[in-house]
Amino acid sequence: MTTTQTTTATATATVQTGTLPVPGATLHYEVRGSGPVLLLIPGGAGDAGLYAGMAPLLAERYTVVSYDQRGLSRSPLDGPLADQRVEVWSDDALRLLDLVAPDEEAYVLGSSSGAITALGLLARNPGRLRRVVAHEPPLIELLAEPAPYRALFAEVRELLRQEGVGAAMARFSEGLGGERSAERATELPPEIQQMAARMHANLPVFLEHVLCPFTASVPDVAGLREAADRLVLATGRDSRGVEPLVGPAARLSELCDAQVVEFPGGHVGATEHPREFAELLIATLA
Repeated sequence: MTTTQTTTATATATVQTGTLPVPGATLHYEVRGSGPVLLLIPGGAGDAGLYAGMAPLLAERYTVVSYDQRGLSRSPLDGPLADQRVEVWSDDALRLLDLVAPDEEAYVLGSSSGAITALGLLARNPGRLRRVVAHEPPLIELLAEPAPYRALFAEVRELLRQEGVGAAMARFSEGLGGERSAERATELPPEIQQMAARMHANLPVFLEHVLCPFTASVPDVAGLREAADRLVLATGRDSRGVEPLVGPAARLSELCDAQVVEFPGGHVGATEHPREFAELLIATLA
């Protein structure tokens, strides 16, 4: 295995970037700060830039590591696109931790599909992690009635195939009550705007190859129950009542006897309220 690294000084922090070959892909990653390692796993069509608003704040206390998931942005696949698997993405996260923190336990924050990745990582490798915060993992199979959301996500994928990204995202947003989210998206911090073009390019990959397989996955409840002392389920204050976003966290909390913490903002609270989100994350990890 070989890696490449470069270092860039920004207005807020020195950012070291690198690439890590993993089976079937090459991951782009970024490192800031010093201290215990905190791995930030992005979700949806986002990449490492999803956490750009709060990464400099976290880097005052932690070695902050973020990355682009395989097949997205700057992490190309070696072969053709196919439906993505939670266990593969969790293994990618472990390989990155083995690179940056081979001899220490790490902290992890995962959001949305990144939270599903984080839960898989914890269930399989509890001894490598100090604490995991899983923010709104959309594990709809944990819900009492998952069928409507299975149908919604399948409809979104079919709309992508038939009518394109615009129609698919409109239905996706409508199905999750997303009008409020669309309004908040115009208020994102400047750092996040730099990710916008990459995120837009990632949408077909996410909608076709990540949304359905990840939301349909079933977590290793027994493994997570064994690691419950290292697990925090997180929801967004503005997501109250959005069942596919907050319901799975609540149910997993019951199944695993893990705590739930409500964070500022909604499903993308880390971008909407980076300072407030970072402050609560620091307190939660402590």
